[in-house]
Amino acid sequence: MERHSRTIVKTLTWRVIATLTTIGVIYLFDKDVKNSIVIGISANVIKMFLYYLHERLWNRITFGRIESQDYSI
Repeated sequence: MERHSRTIVKTLTWRVIATLTTIGVIYLFDKDVKNSIVIGISANVIKMFLYYLHERLWNRITFGRIESQDYSI
């Protein structure tokens, strides 16, 4: 399990990268800086919230995890 704070920091750093990418792609098509920023930020605020929920859900799923084995000597 991860702490909530770790999931939040991972979410924020990834969304910064994704937001800049989205703004860049929109600008390539639209050539309007203001429009690109508004759309890029709006879309990515929503995606950030969804990503956080996605991460927390996957922390509850055991699929693909390897159980740590307790050793006693």
